Amino acid sequence: MSKTDDDGTGRVGDEGRAAQTDDGNVPIAEGVDHQVAMVMDLNKCIGCQTCTIACKTNWTESGGREYMYWNNVETKPGAGYPRDWEELGGGWDDEGQERTPGELPDEEAYGRPWEFNHEAIMYEGSDEPLRPMENADWGPNWDEDEGAGEYPNSYYFYLPRICNHCTHPSCVEACPRSAIYKREEDGIVLIDQDRCRGYRYCVEGCPYKKVFYNAQTKTSEKCIFCYPRIEGEGPEGEVRPPSCAEDCPPQLRHVGFLDDEGGPIHKLVNEYEVALRLHPEYRTEPNVYYIPPYAPPQTGDDGETVDADRIPLNYLEELFGPQVEEALNTITRERERAERGVESELMEILSTVNNDDQYRLEVFDDAA
Repeated sequence: MSKTDDDGTGRVGDEGRAAQTDDGNVPIAEGVDHQVAMVMDLNKCIGCQTCTIACKTNWTESGGREYMYWNNVETKPGAGYPRDWEELGGGWDDEGQERTPGELPDEEAYGRPWEFNHEAIMYEGSDEPLRPMENADWGPNWDEDEGAGEYPNSYYFYLPRICNHCTHPSCVEACPRSAIYKREEDGIVLIDQDRCRGYRYCVEGCPYKKVFYNAQTKTSEKCIFCYPRIEGEGPEGEVRPPSCAEDCPPQLRHVGFLDDEGGPIHKLVNEYEVALRLHPEYRTEPNVYYIPPYAPPQTGDDGETVDADRIPLNYLEELFGPQVEEALNTITRERERAERGVESELMEILSTVNNDDQYRLEVFDDAA
């Protein structure tokens, strides 16, 4: 069912709203005052991994966290990190009532650290290329830039991933110690390290495999949405967005609150419905959203443009659900309005380079 451009502003009508409540908004979790959220525009991601390094240097450089990437950027189509995470189960059944079984990724799925032949090259005069000293057959980004399809119509895009801080998190339900919880003030999902006993039911239960086990501390750990930064305990005592967002060179992330009706998250998710959840069929109701990727159309044998999608629509639907075509149509329609010189709020939101417009994290402070 197609959405309609009801009022000429590009906002869509009630048709096709699958996840919204009667008031047209995506609901936040019961008992949560406000839900912090993030929207990532996949059309801006260049796969530079700056977000990955920003996160790693802040949180997971050592102490049993060496293999962890709370933020990773993987190539799609591809096996991802950990390898084949989309096939390891977890989440909820079709009614969203019963948890579905999940599996623990094995060590090889995350990729083991390798020893390289630095000594031979740097100090022993070897002319061998720099390479792992043991047989290496998998690691994060092993299949980077491979993608799918045949030349000249091959395709791929980058997918940054963090914990989704879900509204209906199966990791929280999986924990028999109630060590995982959603913060009342902003819905961030955290793990109480004093209560955690390292059972790893949360790792099994998360269908996105964004909870990790620390073998040194014997506890589970995960992305904390850089909450010290959004509480004003970051650099210079200012409220800052998560470091993965602020350090991103193409500034592809918006950060704010889902229920802030004046903010970009609310507009992209609830009003224009162009920001979609990854694998909504897992029914954990993620609060990280994606603007789906565009690609040029396919070309024929003589280089002519062919009326065929380079990235197959059914593949995007596998990732982002049945609303992806309507989201892409809305963006196309708004882009054409902007090209005609007509004001487009959606294009202004998506193309802004003003951090005050991208990050709205203090909007509810006065109401606290």
